[in-house]
Amino acid sequence: MDGIAAALGDAARWRLVELLAERPRSVGELAELTGLRQPQTTKHLQTLARAGLVTAFPLGQRRVHALEAGPLAAFAHRLGELAKATEAHEGERDVVARYRAAIEAETAIAGRGRRADGRTFAFERVLAAPREVVWRHWTDPDLLASWWVPPSMTITACLLEPHAGGRAVLAYRDAGGAYRSEGRVRHAQEPGRLGFDLAVKGKASFTAHYDLELTTVPDGTRLRLGLRVTATTVEAVPAVAGIETGWGQVLDHLTAVLTRRKG
Repeated sequence: MDGIAAALGDAARWRLVELLAERPRSVGELAELTGLRQPQTTKHLQTLARAGLVTAFPLGQRRVHALEAGPLAAFAHRLGELAKATEAHEGERDVVARYRAAIEAETAIAGRGRRADGRTFAFERVLAAPREVVWRHWTDPDLLASWWVPPSMTITACLLEPHAGGRAVLAYRDAGGAYRSEGRVRHAQEPGRLGFDLAVKGKASFTAHYDLELTTVPDGTRLRLGLRVTATTVEAVPAVAGIETGWGQVLDHLTAVLTRRKG
């Protein structure tokens, strides 16, 4: 596939393939139709031949080149598979699009001199697990590490000590770099309430105050998470813009983890 993709990734070679799809042709004919010099045409045909797309047939003093349908069909099939995979994960593309739109909106606000201080967010989920189990997934470091960032990221440290003054730590990495937040637990009432602060470290810094409430409902546990932003810097615009999308992904991750454990 790589060889075929590379061979077809040139406008002149693509034109040669189009012409050969109609019928076999000689180098001279192809050069005349494309406006290329014959040496150039020969080199392009050699590249297509190495990729398995073209076969040369010596006919006396002439060499006629013919296109091979098999490799093209295999390449088309692979492209079809990629298209189907893309459609199946269209929701993840939508997440990125929403994040980009949020960054643009936050940047416009920052440009008018308004900060994100005082911005609030609210999230809610009904989780198919008892309240005590959900609580442990917030306060046990190993269980917390199983869901606290989106699946595309890797946690390097996480901690929520469930008592007033306890440490709150979240560190993770992805292809773009490493990130760390630190803070303190303000209050904890097992297994129903947990309040904590996290300050994002670095130039793009801000502090977020979190209030978690877990309530028993017939289907399991209702989770409500409130978040208030303070102490933002201008450089924190992309991070603040990603709060709603990011926490939506994180809580979806928690929902999936608890569903798998139940199963």
